[in-house]
Amino acid sequence: MKYENIGSELFETNRKRLVKALPKGAIAVFNANDQMPTNADGTMPFKQNNDLFYLTGVQQEESCLVICPDFPDKNLREVLFLREPNELLEKWEGHKLTKKEAKELSGVTTVRWNGDFQKVFHHMMVMGGVSSVFLNTNEHYRSSVVVETRDARFINWCKSAYPLHRYERVAPIMASLRSIKQKREIELMQKACDITEKGFRRILGFVKPGVMEYEIEAEYVHEFIMNRSRGFAYEPIIASGVNNCVLHYLENSRECKAGDLILLDVAAEYANYNSDLTRTIPVSGKFTKRQKEVYNAVLRVLRGAIKLMGPSTNFFNYQKEVEKMMEEELLKLKLISKSETIKANPEQPGFRKYFYHGTSHLIGLDVHDVGDMHAKMAIGSAWTVEPGIYIQEEGFGIRLENNVVIQKKGVVDLMKNIPVEAEEIEELMSK
Repeated sequence: MKYENIGSELFETNRKRLVKALPKGAIAVFNANDQMPTNADGTMPFKQNNDLFYLTGVQQEESCLVICPDFPDKNLREVLFLREPNELLEKWEGHKLTKKEAKELSGVTTVRWNGDFQKVFHHMMVMGGVSSVFLNTNEHYRSSVVVETRDARFINWCKSAYPLHRYERVAPIMASLRSIKQKREIELMQKACDITEKGFRRILGFVKPGVMEYEIEAEYVHEFIMNRSRGFAYEPIIASGVNNCVLHYLENSRECKAGDLILLDVAAEYANYNSDLTRTIPVSGKFTKRQKEVYNAVLRVLRGAIKLMGPSTNFFNYQKEVEKMMEEELLKLKLISKSETIKANPEQPGFRKYFYHGTSHLIGLDVHDVGDMHAKMAIGSAWTVEPGIYIQEEGFGIRLENNVVIQKKGVVDLMKNIPVEAEEIEELMSK
């Protein structure tokens, strides 16, 4: 792993929190993600299941954690199963975790090889007073699962092998736990934000007319990896000119031209934790008068939205308040008129032409992290704040985005040190 050792305390704490949330007589199973194929004998880079990582810190494929808090034998109350290393495997794929290394990494004291799984699992299922089996699926409200996952195959096998057990969903419990960030998690997210800041500051000294969008992408990834990140937290959006109005522009192939703006929705991960930054900067180093008017309008909405956030805030009410702020800014910019707002269809309000996405989402191990969007913004939850104005008829769009953590009063802004004032960006680009 590129990142520094996190320590096992975080994962031990996370497992204790899970155990408190499970009913008496429960057993819970967490599987690694699959190694996904490409073509021929190729595979994609491995990405661990975030629930398994959250509970163990293990990044390795074909891993599995079983938790059975009430099992009579204390040694079988939590068991980590791993792929058994051998000389040939390590020649081809490199080092695999030993039992000792896995214990030190995760804090799980009982580590077994995968070859022992069925025997040990059967013993736990039939001898441990197990009354309910908690299995995992992806239940994110925006998920679209079109491939059969390792978890899905395990669910089918487990129900077939043990048809008379009662089965429950562990995903809602994990979403509730993961949405409240522990101190160590916030430190890791802050590290991701700090690496992102270094990348952005590097870009401010690099951008000029004639630079290609993909060259900017290369500068970012160089800075990220040099600072022990695996790279981008998500596919980078480097959108110059009219491409700023495309929310998920990913081609990054256009030449950046004088007078254009570049929307940079680019951020780093660190130790599997993500940041999510957006800034919009002028290719020539100076905003035009109109560009700055729109920029400052978006910045006011960003700051106004942050002031609304706290433990008493409901996301959907918050979104409506942000939309009111945005409507006022669009009126000032003469992009919409008062008469249009009065006559507007409530299902398609006038501001929607220029601000056509939500303002915030949860963030953490997933960029769009798990949690209950209908609940109030819990203390310790981490959110993005990302208003934008997109004016296709004028050929540019502006979005600004920071990441914040909800406190008893207000928030902590993890990106407070990243330049956002138009004048500061111009000054840094001039150097």
